[in-house]
Amino acid sequence: MNKLREIIDELKTVLSGSTIDALLPPLVFLIINNIFGITAAVVSALILSLALGIKRILNKESWKYALSGFIIVSLAAGLALITKNASNYFIGGAVGSGMFFLLTVISLVIGKPMAAYASHLSRGWPLDWFWRKDVKPAYKEVTIFWALFFLMRMAVQINLILKANPDQLVWANTLLGWPVTLIILISSYIYGTWRLKNLKGPGVDEYIEGKEPPWEGQKKGF
Repeated sequence: MNKLREIIDELKTVLSGSTIDALLPPLVFLIINNIFGITAAVVSALILSLALGIKRILNKESWKYALSGFIIVSLAAGLALITKNASNYFIGGAVGSGMFFLLTVISLVIGKPMAAYASHLSRGWPLDWFWRKDVKPAYKEVTIFWALFFLMRMAVQINLILKANPDQLVWANTLLGWPVTLIILISSYIYGTWRLKNLKGPGVDEYIEGKEPPWEGQKKGF
């Protein structure tokens, strides 16, 4: 039970309240496109994205997030409208998966795994700790796991785009979005904390305090 509570706390640290913002515009686009056509679908997706952005601003949440979300939906909707192909609304998702895959691979090649940078940005832990020989392998292995996931998601998205099947694309993007991402994050956390313990390096607090071995290791957080 304590481990479950710990995982939930960690997910709250990493995730923002952006799930609905990511899921609703594609679903509305699909439904309206099937009933009224692509022009109405584009307008509906844009209006919904704008409304979600305004809601965030009124709730005093990040306006930058609201703006970026609206821009992404605008580009996707514009591409679908120009080409008169609803499937092209989802090209941005495939490009995003490809970019993340490329970034994970590059980070592995240069020896600075993306998982370490992601943890550093979300937690503010010192980068030098991540690069220790008794810490970095855990983040390297999790980054390999992420790379395989992004590659798989990109392959599925490209295959469905080529088949021009927007219905399947919506469900694939939905399932491979937050539901699978949550599984990836939970798996990464469980494996990562286990791996750090087995590497027997210092916990981040012990590293910051300059403690000498033997160390207790990382007790919470990855």
